[in-house]
Amino acid sequence: MPEFYPYLVSSLPMLQFGMRAPFDLGRFLDLCRDMIPQEDLENVRLCADDSYLEKTLRDPTLAQWQAFETGLRNELVRIRSGRKKIDAQKYLRPGVDAGQDLYHIALASHRMPSLLESERFLDRQRWLALDRIASGHYFDSAAVIVYALKLRILLRWDVIERADTQALLERILV
Repeated sequence: MPEFYPYLVSSLPMLQFGMRAPFDLGRFLDLCRDMIPQEDLENVRLCADDSYLEKTLRDPTLAQWQAFETGLRNELVRIRSGRKKIDAQKYLRPGVDAGQDLYHIALASHRMPSLLESERFLDRQRWLALDRIASGHYFDSAAVIVYALKLRILLRWDVIERADTQALLERILV
């Protein structure tokens, strides 16, 4: 039986794709530290980087997310390696059988003219996948994990939007 954290979840600001992150992941972990048990806190900590992709996960929410993310990355590898005419097999992560929906997401992303637009599209699809994973989970550990993963997406875009694009272009083009 999952534990519920109504006070924690209801006290968190609502997240929407495209908004600025309300706080960083460290602050979020501090909020969780005194309100959830250690096992659930460790699962939330796994969301801080991509190290969870290499682990065997017991938490069903993280396992679902891992399957989605790994499947999407594998499809992107297949498409990109096909374009470069190299063998994709050595870059694929084993154990994930991606569905047609992931292939179509990767293909749509690959066909976009702008890298930034492509990344935004991929993160939007990730956000929608997290919404599906969180469906029916309102105050339990799954809600907290999904919140952490969504916060990570927002923090990534905060960094991208703060980047000095003019300086980056000059460095690339010169």
